[in-house]
Amino acid sequence: MFSNPNLVREGSRLYVRSMVPEFKVHGERLLRKNGAEWREWNPNQSKLGAAIMRGLKTEIPVGASVLYLGAANGATPSFVSDLVGAGGAVFGVEISARAMRDLIRVCEKRENMLPILADGRKPETYANELPGYVDFVFEDVADPAQARILIENARFLRKGGIAMLAVKARCVSSAEQPERVYKAVEAELSGTFETVEKMQLEPYEQDHEFLVLRKR
Repeated sequence: MFSNPNLVREGSRLYVRSMVPEFKVHGERLLRKNGAEWREWNPNQSKLGAAIMRGLKTEIPVGASVLYLGAANGATPSFVSDLVGAGGAVFGVEISARAMRDLIRVCEKRENMLPILADGRKPETYANELPGYVDFVFEDVADPAQARILIENARFLRKGGIAMLAVKARCVSSAEQPERVYKAVEAELSGTFETVEKMQLEPYEQDHEFLVLRKR
């Protein structure tokens, strides 16, 4: 049982209450139940969804503000949008102009989502797009400097706020063993964050570690 009423799990399936009935982001299944529409969240297509299915304890609550780095086509950010609801906000940073076109299509349907075409490695370029501090920073960026990107964006996170990072071991280093990569990333982050949770994402993702961190 989740404390967020917009999220439910039924066996091996995960669902969120949709803010935009009948609108599909990536072909997901839609269900009607208890007078609401629910979207199926496939953990094989989402690092956050995979972490939740693996037993993630830290929840993104209704009303939270989230800076999402690596928003891509908007699939997982749209589920985060449903989690935080109309009183929350999702700021989606994406560097690819091609992906941004899809992201904008999603954001146009959701008043709590803002697309930002920018490089997550240069947070100063989008600082004016954010209304002060956010409650969560979520990073899913395919870049060897994943840890440094999160540290640089910690400036937008309130003290005690939560960061979530999907560490892509093979992206950080194709030569090192994943366990060594995880330890190196955790060590780099330790000056800015304390670790709250960590888990590997098998069987949904190979060579991925999911970190939940609290800003010091």
